[in-house]
Formats: sequence, structure tokens, C-alpha cells
Amino acid sequence: MNSRTTEILVGFFMLIFFAAMLFLAMRVSNLTSLGSSTGYALVAHFDNVGGLKSGAPVSASGVRVGQVESIVYDPDQFSAEVMMSVGEDFVGAFPEDTTASIYTAGLLGEQYIGLEAGAEDIMLGDGDEVTLTQSALVLERLIGQVLFSRSGAE
Repeated sequence: MNSRTTEILVGFFMLIFFAAMLFLAMRVSNLTSLGSSTGYALVAHFDNVGGLKSGAPVSASGVRVGQVESIVYDPDQFSAEVMMSVGEDFVGAFPEDTTASIYTAGLLGEQYIGLEAGAEDIMLGDGDEVTLTQSALVLERLIGQVLFSRSGAE
């Protein structure tokens, strides 16, 4: 009987372990956003989004304020249209001249959008567009520019 109880307890703890691993895998891959609140949408157009993906963080001063909802190609402007969801705690926190830039976390890390607040008195609201943007830095393009600038100097 003691052996049977031990087997049941081991099975129970294995179920808890697998559930915890599934939860962690979902959180790391940004497939769930537990605790996310409703907020407002912002739109930004970038010439190049690099490896930015839906679910990527949107941060301001290093603090996560939202996430990327979708990325689509806008044939009218010939650019990538990025829809961001910003938490309701940050309504009225970003002036009209806010800048949105695509950064990389670490050398080979995931990409995210960083918002830098401007100085205007008018604040961005639901559905507004961030007009000042800086596209992702593409490492291959940068290396090509360095190589071609060196060959032209010689």
C-alpha cells in the first residue's frame, strides 16, 4: 500500500512539473499574455522591421508598456505597418511627437519597439499614428556599407 501511495504522489508531482514547463514555454514564446489589460492601439510605419514579430514587447525607458499586435505590409505607403497595444495605465503618457524605434535586446536577441516621449502638449490616443520612426538596424546592410566604403577609399 505504501508503494502505491508513493507512485500516486510521484505521478501527481510529474503532472505539476509538466504543467509548469508548458506555462514557462508559453510565456517565453509570447503565446500568452497573462495579466495583460485592455489598452489602446497605436500604429507606426517602418521601412524595415527586421526580425520584429507579433507579441514582441513595446517599452518606454526600459519599462514594458505594451506589445506588438500585428505587422502587415502597407502597399499605399510601401512600408510595414505595425499595430501596437499599449496598456491602459499609459493612456495619455505619450506626446504626439513620440519616436518609435526598433531595437535588439543583446547582440543576437529578440527585437522590440522602444518609445521615446517627445515634448508636445497633445497626447496620442487610441488608433493614433506614431509618425517619427526609426527602422531596425540590419547587420548585413551595415557590414556591406563598411566593406564598400573601405574598397572605395583605396
